[in-house]
Amino acid sequence: MPERSIGVFDSGVGGLTVLRALRQQVPDESLVYLGDTARVPYGTKSSPTVIRYAHEAARFLLAQRVKLLVVACNTASAVAVDELVQRYRVPVIGVIQPGAKRALEVTRNGRIGVVGTEGTIRSGAYDRVLRQSRTDIVVHSAACPLFVPIAEEGWSSHEVARLAAREYLAPLLDKGIDTLVLGCTHYPLLKKTLQEVVGAEVQLVDSAQETAKSVKLRLEQDRLLQSAATAQPPCYYVTDIPDRFLRVGGAFLGEELRDVKTVVLD
Repeated sequence: MPERSIGVFDSGVGGLTVLRALRQQVPDESLVYLGDTARVPYGTKSSPTVIRYAHEAARFLLAQRVKLLVVACNTASAVAVDELVQRYRVPVIGVIQPGAKRALEVTRNGRIGVVGTEGTIRSGAYDRVLRQSRTDIVVHSAACPLFVPIAEEGWSSHEVARLAAREYLAPLLDKGIDTLVLGCTHYPLLKKTLQEVVGAEVQLVDSAQETAKSVKLRLEQDRLLQSAATAQPPCYYVTDIPDRFLRVGGAFLGEELRDVKTVVLD
């Protein structure tokens, strides 16, 4: 088992921020990434549909003989992780629990802001996890749909990004938040601009980085961590033509993507 790969799936390219964080946290591990680019975005789909998509992605990755599944999509994490945990024998880690856990650790006044896609915010997943852990926590959420196309266009430092951030985040800042959870895997690309807008007194929580830390801890606990530097280059699969994935994904990772294969899920 330890020599097997880690499987990562997302609705598109956003999960590559999780893959990048995994390469930093567990550099000796081999990674298999699946982007369901034919059906992106998941945030506008119903919960039963997203759950079905998640099962199809999980089955594909399990066929690649992975030892652990990472659900690198906030929407899928919100509605499908519990079902995946019950259905499959490998460990399954989503992006919501790690981000929420870190937010609880760093908040000083108990007022936590969460930004994400419309689907993630509508699900209320972060609110539930945060309030289950601490009843005194106050959560203020905001959907920020423009952040995804801004990140994919490479405009993370553009004035457009700053204007959108000021508009979306002003209501949260008015509520006195001291912690902001980046509840979408695209949003870490905007971290510098978001920090400028919220100010140094607000702590940003990068769910991609926190998920990678959780993966490393789980591998150590289950004795699945690679003991030698045997990592192979990541394998990339998409469900639609890979042109956009190659262009945008390369910008996400800061390197050229190669050998992206197109597959059909069923």
